Amino acid sequence: MFYGKNKALTFSYDDGVRQDARLAEIFNRYGMKCTFNINSGLLSPENRWVYRGADCIHMTAEEIKASLTGHEIAVHGVKHLNLKELSGDEKEYELLQDKKDLEAVFGTSVYGMAYAFGAFDEETKSIAKKGGLHFARTVRPTLNFDLQTDLLEFDPTCHHNEKTLFELGEKFLALPDDKPALFYVWGHSYEFDGDNNWSVMEDFCRMMHGKENIFYGTNSEVFMLK
Repeated sequence: MFYGKNKALTFSYDDGVRQDARLAEIFNRYGMKCTFNINSGLLSPENRWVYRGADCIHMTAEEIKASLTGHEIAVHGVKHLNLKELSGDEKEYELLQDKKDLEAVFGTSVYGMAYAFGAFDEETKSIAKKGGLHFARTVRPTLNFDLQTDLLEFDPTCHHNEKTLFELGEKFLALPDDKPALFYVWGHSYEFDGDNNWSVMEDFCRMMHGKENIFYGTNSEVFMLK
Protein backbone atom coordinates (compact mmCIF):
# COMPACT_ATOMS: atom_id res chain seq x y z
CA MET A 1 0.00 0.00 0.00
CA PHE A 2 2.69 2.52 1.02
CA TYR A 3 5.40 1.76 -1.53
CA GLY A 4 5.27 -1.93 -0.76
CA LYS A 5 4.54 -1.59 2.96
CA ASN A 6 1.20 -1.68 4.75
CA LYS A 7 2.16 0.68 7.59
CA ALA A 8 3.13 4.35 7.34
CA LEU A 9 4.06 7.11 9.77
CA THR A 10 3.88 10.82 8.96
CA PHE A 11 4.01 14.15 10.79
CA SER A 12 2.47 17.59 10.22
CA TYR A 13 3.66 20.76 11.98
CA ASP A 14 2.27 24.25 11.59
CA ASP A 15 3.34 27.88 11.31
CA GLY A 16 6.99 27.81 10.20
CA VAL A 17 8.58 28.95 13.47
CA ARG A 18 12.23 28.69 14.50
CA GLN A 19 11.58 25.66 16.70
CA ASP A 20 10.84 23.78 13.46
CA ALA A 21 14.60 23.63 12.85
CA ARG A 22 15.17 21.70 16.07
CA LEU A 23 12.22 19.45 15.29
CA ALA A 24 13.58 18.73 11.81
CA GLU A 25 16.91 17.73 13.36
CA ILE A 26 15.11 15.14 15.49
CA PHE A 27 13.19 13.82 12.50
CA ASN A 28 16.40 13.62 10.46
CA ARG A 29 18.21 11.74 13.22
CA TYR A 30 15.55 9.04 13.34
CA GLY A 31 14.67 8.86 9.66
CA MET A 32 11.25 10.50 9.95
CA LYS A 33 9.56 12.79 7.42
CA CYS A 34 7.32 15.77 8.13
CA THR A 35 5.08 18.19 6.26
CA PHE A 36 5.62 21.75 7.50
CA ASN A 37 2.65 24.04 6.89
CA ILE A 38 3.80 27.58 6.11
CA ASN A 39 2.22 31.04 5.96
CA SER A 40 3.90 32.77 3.01
CA GLY A 41 2.77 36.22 4.18
CA LEU A 42 4.45 35.83 7.57
CA LEU A 43 7.99 34.86 6.55
CA SER A 44 9.68 37.34 8.87
CA PRO A 45 10.95 37.34 12.47
CA GLU A 46 8.83 40.44 12.99
CA ASN A 47 5.87 38.08 13.17
CA ARG A 48 6.06 36.64 16.66
CA TRP A 49 4.11 35.82 19.80
CA VAL A 50 4.63 34.08 23.13
CA TYR A 51 3.31 30.65 24.12
CA ARG A 52 3.67 29.78 27.81
CA GLY A 53 6.80 31.87 28.07
CA ALA A 54 8.31 30.54 24.83
CA ASP A 55 9.11 32.95 22.01
CA CYS A 56 7.38 31.90 18.79
CA ILE A 57 9.19 33.57 15.89
CA HIS A 58 8.44 32.95 12.24
CA MET A 59 11.41 31.88 10.15
CA THR A 60 12.50 33.64 6.99
CA ALA A 61 12.38 31.79 3.69
CA GLU A 62 16.16 31.40 3.83
CA GLU A 63 15.97 29.83 7.30
CA ILE A 64 13.30 27.40 6.13
CA LYS A 65 15.36 26.40 3.10
CA ALA A 66 18.39 25.80 5.31
CA SER A 67 16.68 23.83 8.06
CA LEU A 68 13.76 21.94 6.50
CA THR A 69 15.46 20.39 3.49
CA GLY A 70 14.22 16.89 2.83
CA HIS A 71 10.79 17.55 4.29
CA GLU A 72 7.63 18.89 2.66
CA ILE A 73 6.29 22.45 2.46
CA ALA A 74 2.51 22.87 2.45
CA VAL A 75 -0.12 25.61 2.62
CA HIS A 76 -1.31 27.10 5.92
CA GLY A 77 -2.84 30.31 4.56
CA VAL A 78 -1.08 33.51 3.52
CA LYS A 79 -1.74 35.18 6.89
CA HIS A 80 -3.05 32.28 9.03
CA LEU A 81 -6.63 33.54 8.94
CA ASN A 82 -9.73 31.68 10.10
CA LEU A 83 -11.18 30.47 6.80
CA LYS A 84 -14.71 30.15 8.15
CA GLU A 85 -14.76 33.91 8.74
CA LEU A 86 -13.79 34.84 5.17
CA SER A 87 -15.72 35.40 1.97
CA GLY A 88 -15.24 33.05 -0.96
CA ASP A 89 -12.79 35.40 -2.67
CA GLU A 90 -10.86 35.88 0.56
CA LYS A 91 -10.64 32.12 1.10
CA GLU A 92 -9.36 31.67 -2.42
CA TYR A 93 -6.66 34.26 -1.90
CA GLU A 94 -5.64 32.91 1.51
CA LEU A 95 -5.19 29.38 0.18
CA LEU A 96 -4.25 29.63 -3.47
CA GLN A 97 -1.99 32.67 -3.18
CA ASP A 98 -0.17 30.85 -0.40
CA LYS A 99 0.29 27.85 -2.70
CA LYS A 100 1.53 30.06 -5.53
CA ASP A 101 3.92 32.00 -3.31
CA LEU A 102 5.34 28.92 -1.59
CA GLU A 103 6.00 27.25 -4.92
CA ALA A 104 7.76 30.36 -6.18
CA VAL A 105 9.85 30.92 -3.07
CA PHE A 106 10.85 27.31 -2.42
CA GLY A 107 10.92 26.02 -6.00
CA THR A 108 8.78 23.01 -5.22
CA SER A 109 5.31 21.71 -6.00
CA VAL A 110 2.81 22.16 -3.17
CA TYR A 111 0.23 19.40 -2.89
CA GLY A 112 -1.74 20.07 0.27
CA MET A 113 -2.35 22.04 3.41
CA ALA A 114 -3.40 22.20 7.04
CA TYR A 115 -6.39 24.35 8.02
CA ALA A 116 -5.39 27.28 10.24
CA PHE A 117 -7.16 26.87 13.59
CA GLY A 118 -8.63 23.68 12.14
CA ALA A 119 -11.36 25.87 10.63
CA PHE A 120 -12.98 24.99 7.32
CA ASP A 121 -16.31 24.47 5.58
CA GLU A 122 -17.53 22.91 2.34
CA GLU A 123 -16.79 26.07 0.36
CA THR A 124 -13.21 25.99 1.63
CA LYS A 125 -12.81 22.38 0.55
CA SER A 126 -14.20 23.16 -2.90
CA ILE A 127 -11.80 26.07 -3.37
CA ALA A 128 -8.86 23.96 -2.24
CA LYS A 129 -9.76 21.16 -4.64
CA LYS A 130 -10.28 23.44 -7.61
CA GLY A 131 -7.00 25.18 -6.83
CA GLY A 132 -4.98 21.98 -7.02
CA LEU A 133 -4.68 21.15 -3.33
CA HIS A 134 -5.16 17.42 -2.82
CA PHE A 135 -5.19 17.04 0.95
CA ALA A 136 -5.99 19.16 4.00
CA ARG A 137 -5.45 18.25 7.64
CA THR A 138 -7.92 19.04 10.39
CA VAL A 139 -7.20 19.06 14.15
CA ARG A 140 -9.72 16.36 15.10
CA PRO A 141 -8.03 13.26 16.53
CA THR A 142 -9.21 9.83 15.45
CA LEU A 143 -6.98 7.91 17.88
CA ASN A 144 -6.78 5.19 15.26
CA PHE A 145 -4.85 4.30 12.12
CA ASP A 146 -7.70 3.83 9.66
CA LEU A 147 -7.38 5.13 6.13
CA GLN A 148 -9.78 7.87 5.08
CA THR A 149 -11.44 8.59 1.77
CA ASP A 150 -11.83 12.38 2.03
CA LEU A 151 -8.28 13.74 1.95
CA LEU A 152 -9.54 17.33 2.02
CA GLU A 153 -10.95 16.68 5.47
CA PHE A 154 -8.24 14.41 6.82
CA ASP A 155 -8.34 13.83 10.57
CA PRO A 156 -4.97 13.02 12.17
CA THR A 157 -4.40 10.16 14.57
CA CYS A 158 -3.46 12.59 17.36
CA HIS A 159 -1.55 15.62 18.56
CA HIS A 160 1.85 14.94 20.11
CA ASN A 161 0.45 15.96 23.51
CA GLU A 162 -2.14 13.19 23.37
CA LYS A 163 -1.84 11.35 26.69
CA THR A 164 -2.05 7.98 24.97
CA LEU A 165 0.61 8.77 22.32
CA PHE A 166 2.96 6.00 23.40
CA GLU A 167 0.14 3.55 23.95
CA LEU A 168 -0.99 4.27 20.40
CA GLY A 169 2.59 3.75 19.26
CA GLU A 170 2.69 0.32 20.88
CA LYS A 171 -0.62 -0.62 19.27
CA PHE A 172 0.63 0.55 15.88
CA LEU A 173 3.83 -1.46 16.14
CA ALA A 174 1.88 -4.55 17.21
CA LEU A 175 -0.59 -4.38 14.31
CA PRO A 176 -0.33 -7.27 11.86
CA ASP A 177 0.75 -6.35 8.35
CA ASP A 178 -2.39 -7.72 6.74
CA LYS A 179 -4.07 -4.35 6.11
CA PRO A 180 -2.99 -0.72 5.57
CA ALA A 181 -2.53 1.48 8.66
CA LEU A 182 -1.44 5.13 8.91
CA PHE A 183 -0.15 6.85 12.06
CA TYR A 184 -0.44 10.64 11.62
CA VAL A 185 0.89 13.00 14.32
CA TRP A 186 0.52 16.79 14.28
CA GLY A 187 1.32 19.82 16.41
CA HIS A 188 3.32 23.03 16.67
CA SER A 189 7.03 22.85 17.44
CA TYR A 190 6.89 25.88 19.74
CA GLU A 191 4.69 23.84 22.06
CA PHE A 192 7.72 21.73 22.97
CA ASP A 193 9.43 24.84 24.34
CA GLY A 194 6.35 26.15 26.11
CA ASP A 195 5.47 22.75 27.58
CA ASN A 196 9.11 21.80 28.24
CA ASN A 197 8.60 18.38 26.69
CA TRP A 198 10.97 17.94 23.75
CA SER A 199 11.68 14.52 25.22
CA VAL A 200 8.23 13.41 24.04
CA MET A 201 9.23 13.68 20.40
CA GLU A 202 12.72 12.32 21.01
CA ASP A 203 11.31 9.28 22.79
CA PHE A 204 8.51 8.75 20.27
CA CYS A 205 10.83 8.89 17.27
CA ARG A 206 13.29 6.58 19.00
CA MET A 207 10.44 4.15 19.65
CA MET A 208 9.20 4.21 16.05
CA HIS A 209 12.38 4.41 13.98
CA GLY A 210 14.07 1.76 11.93
CA LYS A 211 11.15 -0.62 11.46
CA GLU A 212 11.37 -2.62 8.25
CA ASN A 213 7.60 -2.78 7.86
CA ILE A 214 6.92 0.97 8.24
CA PHE A 215 7.14 3.57 5.48
CA TYR A 216 8.32 6.95 6.83
CA GLY A 217 7.08 9.70 4.54
CA THR A 218 5.76 13.20 4.16
CA ASN A 219 2.01 13.72 3.90
CA SER A 220 2.17 13.75 0.11
CA GLU A 221 4.25 10.59 0.06
CA VAL A 222 1.93 8.59 2.32
CA PHE A 223 -1.04 9.81 0.30
CA MET A 224 0.98 8.71 -2.77
CA LEU A 225 0.73 12.07 -4.51
CA LYS A 226 4.43 12.08 -5.38
